[in-house]
Parts: sequence; C-alpha cells; structure tokens
Amino acid sequence: MAVAPEPVRVGPGGTVGVAEEASRSAISWAAIIAGAFAAAAISLLLLALGAGIGFSSTSPWSGAGASATAFTVGAAVWLIVIQWLSSALGGYLTGRLRTKWVNVHTHEVFFRDTAHGFLTWAVASVVVAMVLASSVSSVVSGGAHIAGNVATGAVAGATQGAASSPSASSATAYFVDALFRSDQPNTNAPAEQTTAEAARILARGIANGGIDPADKTYLAKLVAARTGLSQADAEKRVDTVLAQEKAAEDKIRAAADAARKSAASLSFFTFFSMLIGAFIAAVAGAIGGRQRDEY
Repeated sequence: MAVAPEPVRVGPGGTVGVAEEASRSAISWAAIIAGAFAAAAISLLLLALGAGIGFSSTSPWSGAGASATAFTVGAAVWLIVIQWLSSALGGYLTGRLRTKWVNVHTHEVFFRDTAHGFLTWAVASVVVAMVLASSVSSVVSGGAHIAGNVATGAVAGATQGAASSPSASSATAYFVDALFRSDQPNTNAPAEQTTAEAARILARGIANGGIDPADKTYLAKLVAARTGLSQADAEKRVDTVLAQEKAAEDKIRAAADAARKSAASLSFFTFFSMLIGAFIAAVAGAIGGRQRDEY
C-alpha cells in the first residue's frame, strides 16, 4: 500500500524538514464574537431608529401618513441599510482584531478572512433573532393574557345570558328558529327576540357567503312586521342592508389581502437584505484582515 509523502518545509539556509501541523485553530473566535456583538448592537440601534421613523410616518386616520406601499418600500430599504452598515462594521472589526497568521499563503489568508466575516454575520444574525424572538414572545404572552381576561369575561357574560335565555346562546339557535317560523311573524313579539332572530339569520348568511332566498323572504317579513313597511319596501331594505354587509366584508378581505401581500414582500426583502449583509461582512472581513497584516 502506497504511503503519501509527508509535506516538507524549507527553512532558513535551505534546510529541509517535515512541515508540522499547526497547533492553533484557523478560527479566531474572540475576534468573531467581538465583531458579532458589535454588528448586533448596531443592528438593534438602527432597528430602533427605523421603528421610530416608521411609527412617526404612519397614521390610523384615512388619508394621513404614509401608504402601505410606501411603508413597505421604506422598511425594505431600511433593512438593507441595517444589514449593510452592521455587517460592514462587524466584519471589518473581526478582520482587524484576529490573530495574525504566519507562514500561511496569501490565498489561504484571504479565504480565512472572508470566512471570519461570514461567521461574524451568522453569529450576529442569531443574536439579533434571539433578542427579537424574546421581545415578540413577551408581547404575544401579554396579548394572550389580555385576551384570556377578555375571554373569561365573555364566557361569564355568555353564562349569564344562557341562564336568562338558553336558546339564544345555543349553537343550533338558527335551526330552532326555523322550526317555529310562521308565514306571518307575530307583531306583538318582544323587540329583543325579533332582533336576535334577525341577527342569527344575518350571521348565518355571512358564514355561508350569502343568505338563502327563504331566509331573505322571512327576514323581510320580520322587518315589515316590526316597522309597518310593505313587503316590497321591506325587501328593498333587506337588500340594502345585505349590500352594505357585503361591502364591509369585502373591505375587510381586501385589507387582509393587502396585509398578506405586505408581509410577503417584507419577507422577501428581509431575505435579500440578509444575503447582502452576508456578502458585505465577508468582504469587510477580507479588507480588515489585509489592513491588519499591512500595519
């Protein structure tokens, strides 16, 4: 079996000897961690500044503040700026602070410097992600606590309502109403009962994407019985209310779709900004390492 020849090293005076394996690792973790923390700190600083600018440029009032498109574009540009500055600083510091490698080819030194810059970006990204995840987790847990209190109050209210009117809180209330419908609704029925029955019909129509013709006719009869309108005028009023309800539902869906598109765009911009940050960190690491060896 052939044995690979051992590498040789030419020493001073032309002496030849066997090259020894380096006893130290090629990775300077101290420099990487220092650069990563510097990059993470700058990222959080710029992120806080961007959040302040973003909140000041938006408004809950219609027609005031930046539009959703402008906000998304601004957030994308700011993410690139954050990655650019923080990665450049972290990678450069890592290159300048790393231990000088002796008896190493320049190509190997270049590779190590770029690798150190990339590792700095990776560590900083993980640190920032952990900090942001912790902040989001705190916000979500606080929101869940508030929602739990609201749900508890809602359950208590529903329990009290069920005690006074069991059929009103039943999941089958709509079908119970359908069992006891008459062609001519009782005009002497309590207003609360009529209103609740109409609300259940409308709720079922929203859930199913539209009201059945039979439900629509009966709803018009309820309106006519309570208001004194003719059947034709009651049907027109029902059509108007249903159109308004459909318009409100479409508006909510449009807002949700716009939010979905903005979130998708922001995710893509985040990916590209982090890709740019990784490249900038690697280049900055090579530049910092070269200047460290020159001085």
